[in-house]
Amino acid sequence: METLAVDPATMVRTPLADSHVAAMRDIGEVMTLATGDIVQAIDAPIDSFHYVLSGEIEAIDPRTGARYGEAALGPTQFFGEISFLSGGIAMLGARAAKPSEVLCVPRQKMLDLMSRIPEMSDIIITVLAARRRRMLEVGGSTLTLIGADDSREIKAVAAFATRNRIPTRNLTLGEADAEALAGQCQIGKAEPAVIFGKSEVIYPPTPAAVAQRLGLDIGAERDLTFDVLIVGGGPAGVAAGVYAGTEGLKALVVEDLTIGGQAGTSSRIENYMGFPTGISGADLCWRGEVQAMKFGTRFAVPRRAAAIQRQDDGLFCVTLDDGHEVCTKAVVVATGVQYRRMAVDRLEEFEGAGIYYAATDVEARYCGGSEVVVIGGGNSAGQAAMFLSRTAKHVHVLVRGPSLATSMSDYLLSWLEASPDITIHYNASMTALQGETALTGITVQDSQSGATSQIPTRALFVMVGAAPNTAWLSDLVKLDDKGFVLTGAAAGSDHAYATSYPGIFAVGDVRSGSVKRVASAVGEGSVVMSRVWDFVHSE
Repeated sequence: METLAVDPATMVRTPLADSHVAAMRDIGEVMTLATGDIVQAIDAPIDSFHYVLSGEIEAIDPRTGARYGEAALGPTQFFGEISFLSGGIAMLGARAAKPSEVLCVPRQKMLDLMSRIPEMSDIIITVLAARRRRMLEVGGSTLTLIGADDSREIKAVAAFATRNRIPTRNLTLGEADAEALAGQCQIGKAEPAVIFGKSEVIYPPTPAAVAQRLGLDIGAERDLTFDVLIVGGGPAGVAAGVYAGTEGLKALVVEDLTIGGQAGTSSRIENYMGFPTGISGADLCWRGEVQAMKFGTRFAVPRRAAAIQRQDDGLFCVTLDDGHEVCTKAVVVATGVQYRRMAVDRLEEFEGAGIYYAATDVEARYCGGSEVVVIGGGNSAGQAAMFLSRTAKHVHVLVRGPSLATSMSDYLLSWLEASPDITIHYNASMTALQGETALTGITVQDSQSGATSQIPTRALFVMVGAAPNTAWLSDLVKLDDKGFVLTGAAAGSDHAYATSYPGIFAVGDVRSGSVKRVASAVGEGSVVMSRVWDFVHSE
């Protein structure tokens, strides 16, 4: 017999069978609550699953302390959102709105139970993920950003939050709400800042500080040894995380900025099987991250691998950029590539102040109604141009060569050529940047005629080249002449994704000879885990 409930936060019917509730009772504890008793503190990790037996539980708005919207839960419903899977900090609090009974199950015991009952897991994860999506839509969160339009530091936090699916509220300097919050936080006149909850100022205002406060880096605690460490959270790394979990391997994925990697900056992927209307790279990888967490894989962001060594006991020791060390039996290198910086004066000066390396909703917000320039001839550049053309006055695409036929998918090129809002400039190179504190324009030179012209713009998107992220490998594995990791026969191995050093594998764009496509990266990340399992269990 099933009980049916309608989740008011998502309007999703959430049937939990009586057998599911009975299984939770076996490992949980019933709490009797009086009106006003706290079920989940806002600033605390989510360490329990809360299932309502009687009464009413309400979500707490982290900024006001009042009821969050209409989010009240009654019998047969459960509290929480997707942070439950990772044990991160609660985005919303919860308290009893009336005398209630709540079945509380410790988080790890609940995750173990969910792994044994897939249909139960599917119900719970569907609701938790839907709640996070709703919070993203309405901007409901414990995190408030002030002055993203005026500060490159806050702008970087906004990009980090958006790509990691962290809901935020954004306030503009000078508006009444920003001034009121500044006074509440005792920072005087409103200035660029990141606020947690009602009044806690996160300082410094960096992605790393935000991640630490929200518990996004908890997967890399000290004194833990993993079966496999996956370095890189793009499509290949996330897929490897999914399959590591399904193979029963204790896995950690570390990513230096946002889950999704370079693919996560793609506003729309049209040719990935199963999504006939397209999907953003960030959405695709977020779904994969949730799926991997469902199987027990852990994630830590933003964490960059800085060095690796093999210890006498056979374990690999990977040193992260903060000095933290993670030990593991095997390593999967999925660090992908990054766009190359162009050799143009003042480039670094304008990064984050007019020059960007991703085209998502965050960046599009800063260039609405203006001329925009995209530099690059690959699919990422084409996808960026199409996405930005929705809000920009006009998009200029600069291509060094005479054609895009060999570097861009035909469907993308056809769209670009047909769009009246996009102009492709062939044989064109950027030679100079204009502006004082922010970009105001660029100089473009025609490589055939030598003629130069000016394009007024406050948003330039650089999507050229592909530099592999392999410096951290400490010469343990063989690389090709461009710095990509050699695997398979080229590395002296009989497995396509094994490197020259036993126990280290490479997948995705960082691998020499790989096909630079999302689908290919996902396939490689999936396939490699069978060999990783063999290696781990042969030790």
